[in-house]
Amino acid sequence: MAVLSKIRQRSLLLILVIGFCLLAFIVGDIFSSGGFNSQSKYVGSVNGKDINFETFRIKVSNVEKDGQGMSSTQASSRVWDQEIALAILENQFDELGIQVGQSHIVEVLKSDPNIGQNPMFLNEAKMFDLAKFQEFFKANPAQAQALVEREKDAELNAKFGMYNSMIRGGLFTTNNEAQLAYRLETDKVSFDYVAIPYSSIKESDAKVSDDEIVAYMKKNEKDYKAEKSKEIEYVVIEEKPSVEDDAEIKKRLDELMTSQVVYNNATKKNDTVAGFRNTNNIADFINSNSDVPFDSTFVAKKDLPAEQADKLFSVPTGEFYGPYKRGNYYVISKMLGRQAGASAKASHILISYEGTQVPAKKEVRTKEEAKAKAEMLLAQVKANPSSFTSVAMMNSDDSSANNGGDLGFFQPNQMVKPFNDYVFNNSIGSIGLVETDFGYHIIQVTDKEDAIKLATLALEIKPSEKTTDQIYTKAVKFEMDANDKDFATAAKNGGIAIMPAVTVGVMDENFGSLGAQRNIVRWAFEKGTKVGDVKRFEVANVGNVIARVKKVNDAGLMAVALARPSVEPIIMNEKKAEIITKKLTGSSLEEMAKANATAVQKAADLTLRTAMIPNSGPEPKVVGTAMAIGQGKMSKAIVGNSGVYVVKTTAVTKAETLKDVAPYVQQIKAQKAGDANRVLPALKGKADIEDNRAEFQY
Repeated sequence: MAVLSKIRQRSLLLILVIGFCLLAFIVGDIFSSGGFNSQSKYVGSVNGKDINFETFRIKVSNVEKDGQGMSSTQASSRVWDQEIALAILENQFDELGIQVGQSHIVEVLKSDPNIGQNPMFLNEAKMFDLAKFQEFFKANPAQAQALVEREKDAELNAKFGMYNSMIRGGLFTTNNEAQLAYRLETDKVSFDYVAIPYSSIKESDAKVSDDEIVAYMKKNEKDYKAEKSKEIEYVVIEEKPSVEDDAEIKKRLDELMTSQVVYNNATKKNDTVAGFRNTNNIADFINSNSDVPFDSTFVAKKDLPAEQADKLFSVPTGEFYGPYKRGNYYVISKMLGRQAGASAKASHILISYEGTQVPAKKEVRTKEEAKAKAEMLLAQVKANPSSFTSVAMMNSDDSSANNGGDLGFFQPNQMVKPFNDYVFNNSIGSIGLVETDFGYHIIQVTDKEDAIKLATLALEIKPSEKTTDQIYTKAVKFEMDANDKDFATAAKNGGIAIMPAVTVGVMDENFGSLGAQRNIVRWAFEKGTKVGDVKRFEVANVGNVIARVKKVNDAGLMAVALARPSVEPIIMNEKKAEIITKKLTGSSLEEMAKANATAVQKAADLTLRTAMIPNSGPEPKVVGTAMAIGQGKMSKAIVGNSGVYVVKTTAVTKAETLKDVAPYVQQIKAQKAGDANRVLPALKGKADIEDNRAEFQY
């Protein structure tokens, strides 16, 4: 009673305390849930233009629905790239004053077959009728909003068409460019040379330091820019069956082979249940007891496990083979029967004619002309069967011509009946002619395979509940130890290998050899995650992954470890070139060759377009120098792609001036056809882009 009395005396204080706690909880929830969160409502910006999150989210959702298994991150990346391109292009349209009228928009809409060829919008002359199109939307106001969105897209497409035309109009080729292209192909040079390859210098004599790699990246900053990234080391504790699990599964498989006595609760008696060896209904038994359903098809030897194929094919009908491992299963197979010539391989030459549904006809011909040509080719390949492949490549009217007419293996009734009947009713090597709805086929039967039918009892080799619990306990213990102690020490004590660190960016999805693991990357970039933090993740089909943030690489230059594979060979070759150049002393090529235990070599009639030095590869700088110094002159040391060279030009042959440059002008134009597509990536490289997607859990 005394306690109750004290509570009553302090009731006001208690109410105030409880009220304060509730208020703190609510305020905290508001901040964490976004009520007063600092998180922007914009998912990013391009050149100061904000991208609204809600609009972005809807677009990502739509892409996911239509993306055929595309992940949220992949969909986000696709929409993000589209939004960047759109923002950049709209800015360009505004700067250039590009505007389009209603007629432009209508033309773009008409290019859509669903509009331009829709019978509802065509007049009596089968032409698009704008009045009918407009009348439809007046009569169907529910569709009007959809039209507004389509018109917006059409307006953008019309503007882009004009923009693209302006860019292409600014690209041209001069006669001087054509003359240069001609000379690069036709001016020739011959020279003697001494070459000392970089491989002749030990790598230990040209070591590259981290500071040298950083200095190189600073000189070439554009090529080695990097966004903020984090290095994550991790261990994998696989969820795999134990030796005991393996033995238990084999034991269960053995038990299923023989009859068993089981108690029947319904009859209150023991029943004898047939095993795999003596069951009268193979299919039902397999479907009731196997982890893989019964398959009634015949199987060719090539489709069986390679290590078991010969043995399985030799099992007599009615006999068993196994147990053996097939992937993640222990299996026992029973031979149910075999079928000779169950699949066949053939090649053909298709000669089609007008009226057949063949899109790639090599020539237009009547049925009579097609038959005459087919009979002529039949006689040709019968006289020389080894020519079948080349004849098919030159004459066949279907895509198999690219493979010399080879159609691969196929089962009965997969081909049209006349074709099927010829192949399966004739022996290997037979060549004949049949007619189908596609035209005339000259057929060569190239191979046949027998097949067998197996009843396979399979049990999956998977960890038991006991093993799963032990793996979970081990993973949780390691996570706790790694948090309390050193990650490396915890791994060593547990006998667990630490995997090589993976470097990831904020919007990366793939995580090293584990593939798509966006949840690990997202955790690494959460605001509360810092260097040294450890967390466990359950990864499907792998087990437990315990990750630790090892290092943070700030935005700027690429991390040295990432740049080394590409930069180190460049710097190392520069160092080797200095060493080699000091060795190339002497007044003649012969003296230099003798001093370096090599020989003077010759190169003849090389051009700048194909600057391939025999046994060395492409060396445009070497060939260009030989061309430039003139006949009879010897060069200084030339640092090439594969080594250091000294050349002495023996002959320079200049081609006559080209009178008609038109062919080369066309050639260069064709090469420049894709230049317009480089504009957008270039503008993107210069754009001020802010990416906040990670804040929205993408």
